[in-house]
Amino acid sequence: MNYVIAAPTPPSVEVKGTDNRFPVRRIFCVGRNYAAHAREMGNDDREPPFFFTKPADAVVANNSSIPYPPRTANFHHEVELVVALGGGGANIAKSDANALIYGYAVGIDLTRRDLQSDAKDNGRPWDTSKGFDRSAPIAALHPRKEAGLIESGEIWLTVNGKDRQRANLAEMTWKVPEIVAELSTLFELAPGDLIFTGTPAGVGALARGDSIEAGIAGLTTLKTKIV
Repeated sequence: MNYVIAAPTPPSVEVKGTDNRFPVRRIFCVGRNYAAHAREMGNDDREPPFFFTKPADAVVANNSSIPYPPRTANFHHEVELVVALGGGGANIAKSDANALIYGYAVGIDLTRRDLQSDAKDNGRPWDTSKGFDRSAPIAALHPRKEAGLIESGEIWLTVNGKDRQRANLAEMTWKVPEIVAELSTLFELAPGDLIFTGTPAGVGALARGDSIEAGIAGLTTLKTKIV
């Protein structure tokens, strides 16, 4: 096949302990999936999970620097468990969801909070606040066949060595099988899809020069710097 312009390199994520890469098809994100974070964002009900997306090429490799993005003065971090799908389908039963998981990683949903607030106030889409360039740093994927199912464990994030976020995955309002099942009623999921599963309380602003470390028990620590 001949393309009329050079085809871009497909986005991908490293796989722990191998030279293989996981091709990224789409990125889905879950909003307000920890009760304490929902409260800090002004919400207090266990509402059904809702979703937004980021472009696949928003992924940033571990140990990379990220430029402070334009058009914001309130740039936030949100550490999350990322689920990578090796299978897919529509209207997936909760009991079948775990079998579709290829692996897990630590990710950060970077957010232009001021643009998000403006979008909320005016009933507009979140795309510019969530789906901007280099908004999805992610560490190495750990295959499920080696890591096992990850349903609990500490999740944390530090900025310049100081705690910002610290919780347990067991505190997620909607568990991974519930997320996959609900998402599959909206989209036909496919191998290569990534799901950012929500962030705990403690989100906060970042500045140029900040060094970030984020982790989940048993997974590779994610490290990045804002420049």
